[in-house]
Amino acid sequence: MITALGRLVRTQVESAGYAARMFLRVLGVSRGLLRRPRLVTDQVHFVGNYSFVIIVVSGLFVGFVLGLQGYYTLNKYGSEQALGLLVALSLVRELGPVVTALLFAGRAGTSLTAEIGLMKAGEQLTAMEMMAIDPLSRVVAPRFWAGVIAMPFLAAMFSAVGIMGGYLVGVQLIGVDAGAFWSQMQGGVDVWADVANGVLKSVVFGIAVTFIALYQGYETQPTPEGVARATTRTVVYASLAVLGLDFLLTALMFGN
Repeated sequence: MITALGRLVRTQVESAGYAARMFLRVLGVSRGLLRRPRLVTDQVHFVGNYSFVIIVVSGLFVGFVLGLQGYYTLNKYGSEQALGLLVALSLVRELGPVVTALLFAGRAGTSLTAEIGLMKAGEQLTAMEMMAIDPLSRVVAPRFWAGVIAMPFLAAMFSAVGIMGGYLVGVQLIGVDAGAFWSQMQGGVDVWADVANGVLKSVVFGIAVTFIALYQGYETQPTPEGVARATTRTVVYASLAVLGLDFLLTALMFGN
């Protein structure tokens, strides 16, 4: 048992070290993308299209639920006029970045892992190396930066649609005063303390989720079973990373 435990720890440490080296290599080769920005923009379009519909629909229904639950809770204390503030802070600070990252991992992250894994299984990455083309600079780096760029926009879209969902339920359906809904939101949401921190969270989540997806695809076993297992690991590891990073970032940002 001790031998198996030591072997497991050693394997995990080696994997973490190799992932760190790969991350630094991706950052190092990213300078070449300045001469070929079309590689990144194409991937931003590709990744964004994969996640746009599910992000918008999920944000709308999350806004619906926040509007209902927030009204029932605030109504007990006669504070239903603060519904807009509750919905906005919940989405901008937490739910927007976190739920977007989880949906991104399940939709676009698995697609990136499967794409890179199939390229490895089909020996396309090896063919690039034979032609003196670095797969990290041509395949991995553009997709990495595309995920980092797309995540904040998707999170902003999620929050905006969620606020509109809360408005539809709270104001149009239940009857909360529209002026109080928007004025409480405008007065209570701070651009730097709330919105900027939410954007920073989404950027960090974008880095983590996208790199995990690409790493799992790049290091997968070149078999159908290996690609399937790598896709599953992407969802599991990315979800755990998002939740763990959310706790750390929340403690640092809003702990004072």
